[in-house]
Amino acid sequence: MAHSSRRIPLVPDEQLGPVDVVAAIRQRRGGNLLNLDRMLLTSPAYAVGWNAFLGAVRNALSLEPKLRELAICAVAVLNRADYELLQHAPEFLQAGGTQAQLDALQDYAAALHDDSLFASTERAVLELTLEMTRSVQVGDACFARLQQALGSPQQQVELVGVIAAYNMVSRFLEALRVAPE
Repeated sequence: MAHSSRRIPLVPDEQLGPVDVVAAIRQRRGGNLLNLDRMLLTSPAYAVGWNAFLGAVRNALSLEPKLRELAICAVAVLNRADYELLQHAPEFLQAGGTQAQLDALQDYAAALHDDSLFASTERAVLELTLEMTRSVQVGDACFARLQQALGSPQQQVELVGVIAAYNMVSRFLEALRVAPE
């Protein structure tokens, strides 16, 4: 969704700080800051917590990366968070997802039932993402399908956490109108 302007101006890179906080974020990002990071650094304490939390969500889970990125892209589509989708579509593709799958998410209702593009585990991820994002509460039938698809309670918890985390990310990005780089 195109936005006319940011609500809070980004601090120029040369004025960002504290230096150790900026360095930790740059390290997690492979050297580059995103506009999201620049916005977060408006509150260094918030940026520190975010960096640690999202660093774990992105890099320390046992959940299959393709399922993690499918859930993140699905949240982005459901919340019309273009920045989030722009950042994570390449990650989904790199993790083994396809462009056809990404395209199919634009008709979410159809994607939920598309067994030619999405395996049963992926459809369970899409269903959980929809219920968590739109309804917050998750029905027993949906969760039972998730449990069948992901036998590991650890992975079930991690997937729920990924969906919750990236709903937070999309809401932050959209409320503050953070523009892509």
